Amino acid sequence: MKSKVNELTVGLALPLGEGPLCDPPAGDGPIGMTVAALQRGGWGLVVDPSRDVNETAALVLHAKRAGGRSAIVVMGGGSPKNFALQTEPQIQEVLGIDETGHDYFLQVTDARPDTGGLSGATPAEAVSWGKIDPDRLPDAVVCYLDSTIALPVLTSYALAKRKPRKLKRLYDKRGAMMKRLVEEFRKANR
Repeated sequence: MKSKVNELTVGLALPLGEGPLCDPPAGDGPIGMTVAALQRGGWGLVVDPSRDVNETAALVLHAKRAGGRSAIVVMGGGSPKNFALQTEPQIQEVLGIDETGHDYFLQVTDARPDTGGLSGATPAEAVSWGKIDPDRLPDAVVCYLDSTIALPVLTSYALAKRKPRKLKRLYDKRGAMMKRLVEEFRKANR
């Protein structure tokens, strides 16, 4: 089913501004309160969740359309996990662009599904929302371990196994990535 999102509304949400700072629960907690206080004090800091959602979706679409794959690595869970995974439903369901879900998923968490700590948010559940490609589900991994142990081990392994690569400078490519997202959105919703 095609998205019924008003193109004007999406068009207003898509233009890029200065610097991507993604804060999924923008108004929740100390960060949101501090940003609000800074705005009251005359600082020009603005957190724009719409921009964040579309920029992260554009990044994933760019990876896939450039012949690559997308991967999600999550330390912990909660709102940041959902924010990272929602890029695919944003592309598929909201914007109506033909896509299949993330190719790889790795989560390190100390929450367990049997106690309700994962809120049903297992990789198999993520498939039902289009967040993970169903054909890639066997490659999805959930490691039940504290992230303060896992992250240093994974980082050390990656640094030992891979030579440093040239930076992709994705921040500098945001304009082109957003342009592609807008073009595909318009094409899919004619």
